[in-house]
Amino acid sequence: MNAAQEITLFLCGDVMTGRGIDQLLPRPGSPQLHEPHAASALEYVALAERRCGPISRPVGPDGIWGDALAVLEALRPDLRVINLETAVTASEDAWPGKCIHYRMHPANVTALRALAPDCCVLANNHVLDWGRAGLHETLDVLHAAGIRTAGAGRDRSEAAAAARLALDRGGRGGGEVLVFAFAVESSGVPDDWAATDARAGVAWLPDLAPARAAEVLDAVGAQRRPGDAAVVSIHWGGNWRLRILPEERAFARRLIEGGVDLVHGHSSHHPRGIEVHRERLILYGCGDFLNDYEGISGYEAFRPDLAMMYFPTIEVGSGRLLRLELVPVRIARMRVIRANDEEASWLQALLNREGEVLGTRAERVPGGASGALRLHWRSEVA
Repeated sequence: MNAAQEITLFLCGDVMTGRGIDQLLPRPGSPQLHEPHAASALEYVALAERRCGPISRPVGPDGIWGDALAVLEALRPDLRVINLETAVTASEDAWPGKCIHYRMHPANVTALRALAPDCCVLANNHVLDWGRAGLHETLDVLHAAGIRTAGAGRDRSEAAAAARLALDRGGRGGGEVLVFAFAVESSGVPDDWAATDARAGVAWLPDLAPARAAEVLDAVGAQRRPGDAAVVSIHWGGNWRLRILPEERAFARRLIEGGVDLVHGHSSHHPRGIEVHRERLILYGCGDFLNDYEGISGYEAFRPDLAMMYFPTIEVGSGRLLRLELVPVRIARMRVIRANDEEASWLQALLNREGEVLGTRAERVPGGASGALRLHWRSEVA
């Protein structure tokens, strides 16, 4: 395959740079929280320090990404897409009745710029944590930093609009990657977060019924042009569940069968199984790429500090998955580091156990970086 016919993406799960993470950065916002068990974001820093030892601060804009930056430099993906599960705002308008409120101070957008995402997906259950004023500021700050967004907007039209990412880097020429993003009620997104013609919000789906898949496909079809690739990023399901529900699998498959090239699922705080349907990739859950959960107990069996960096390479024009490389990582001292051999083996075993019914299996990359995995798949699964 000629390299000019391929494009490699970087995808990951939830990026939660608010709360404790924000307090480590050069310009932390107000630490005030409205949680039943924590009044200050600094309490999450203290929890992490009790678990892993002192964390020096402030941390430079690139410090929270740790080893991830070297991985990105080595693999050099063409485009980078993350689910930013944090409002970027100084708003004090905490959403009433909500237990958790994530925000990062706008001055700390330099940390996001250090990761250099081409697109931040915003259709999730934290982007309106600090009200519609907070969402407006989030959009303004990200766009001013040159970062495109998908899944949220000042009205329904903007929330439904795809982030258009050019494919013409490195002489590839022509076409764009269109990133669409949707938040499903099952992930904890209330209906009054839905964008309308008159108010800001997210691109919201009440359920995963066939009619909802048809709505997504209509949006894709209305904006897609010949030569474009279509990625649908979707925030769905509750936390702490490995099982893929029948309606989730049916929904993802309908999208693929309707012409979507890749489904990027997230919300679970741990990786879930991977499927390749009609030669196109479905990521059902990508885990947390960065959070401030160190020291929080109760879910150790899921090992939520472990995740992966996903590097799918697809064929331009057809969307066919050519390969998927995965780099296991761990969150430690509120930064991303490479997973050790035991941790990489645990993630590999999880993918293989959950992927058995999906027809996928992860194997170590021969001669590759320590712990790196590559997905293998059967041509089709019933």
